[in-house]
Parts: sequence; C-alpha cells; structure tokens
Amino acid sequence: MKARRDKILDVAVALAEEGGFDNVRQRDVAARAGVALGTLYKSFRSKEDILTAALDREAEMLERRMEAKPAVGANRIERVGTFFNIITRGLCRKPKYARAVLRAMASGEPEVALKVAAYQERITGLIIAAMRGVGRLAYSDAKGSPPSKKEAQMAFALQQFWFAALVGWSAGLVSVNEAIDQMRRIAIVLDRGIDDDKPEKSR
Repeated sequence: MKARRDKILDVAVALAEEGGFDNVRQRDVAARAGVALGTLYKSFRSKEDILTAALDREAEMLERRMEAKPAVGANRIERVGTFFNIITRGLCRKPKYARAVLRAMASGEPEVALKVAAYQERITGLIIAAMRGVGRLAYSDAKGSPPSKKEAQMAFALQQFWFAALVGWSAGLVSVNEAIDQMRRIAIVLDRGIDDDKPEKSR
C-alpha cells in the first residue's frame, strides 16, 4: 500500500515538474503509476489533494533528516537561517513542482485545507527544533520543556512569512537567495520584538 502511494506521489511530482500544475491530471497520474483511476480516486480526490500529500511526504523526510542532523549555528537566529536555507532550496530545486504545490495549497478545498494546516503545524515544529538546535520536532527538548511563548509565536509567524516569501519567489519578485535572506531578516526582527515576559494585550 505504501509502495503504491509513493509511486503515485512520485509520478505526480514528476508530472508537475514537467509541465506545472495543469500537467498533473489524475488520469495521467493513474496511468503512469500503473493503478486504476478508481483506485487513485479512493486515496486522492483531486490533483490538489495529491500535490499536498507529496508536500507532506517531503516534510516528513525533512523531519527524519533534521533528526539525524539538526540545524547548525551559534545561536537560534543562525540555526533558523540554516533551516530555511535547507527547506527553501529543497523545495525550489524543482521550480515547476514548487509553484504547483503553492497553487494547490491555496485552492481552498476543505480536504486540502486540513492537509495544509497539518503541514504548517509540522513546519512550526521543525522551526522550534531548529531554534533549539535539536533533532526532535516535537514541542519539547531533551529535558521535556514545552515551547516558550516566544518560541511558539516566532515559529508560527516564521512559517507564515515563509509562505509569503515563496509566493513572492513564485511570482518572480524575488530569487531563492533573496527569499532565504528575507527569512533571516524577519527572524531577527521577531527575535527582538517578541518578549516572553510581556503579557498579552487584551482586545
């Protein structure tokens, strides 16, 4: 079952990189993957569903990679910079696929939205792990401490800014290097502006 799913996702990624979002047609994915179209529909309701599943698989692979080799740097800003350098270059090395994924994420389909939310949560965990210089993506370090308010807020904001940076790259407004540099500068601003001891303002 896993082998069949991986084959479907591999084919979808290849088709996206060959011709972009519109090139990922379910009948073509099924034919090239060697599965019946009905079988494909049982697992994936749309091309957006397939593409976001492929993205989630990449994030899972990155988790394993970062577990074995955590982000390096002298402080959390450097480590966050290392992390975004790795994840941004990893995604953008297949530009047509990356743009297809961004389009899929913004589709607004309910089942896709759930996968996007899960992916964002995974990325938030990876950012916190990078801040701490540990491999675990869970919201705890070796001592079992939960993320501080600052870590949680920074990580959430950074994954939101990262998506915006990717949209800018997809539109041709910034290069990959510029997108990565944007993330480094945003991390510095957030690090200076978020205070763990400052109480939340009531609305």
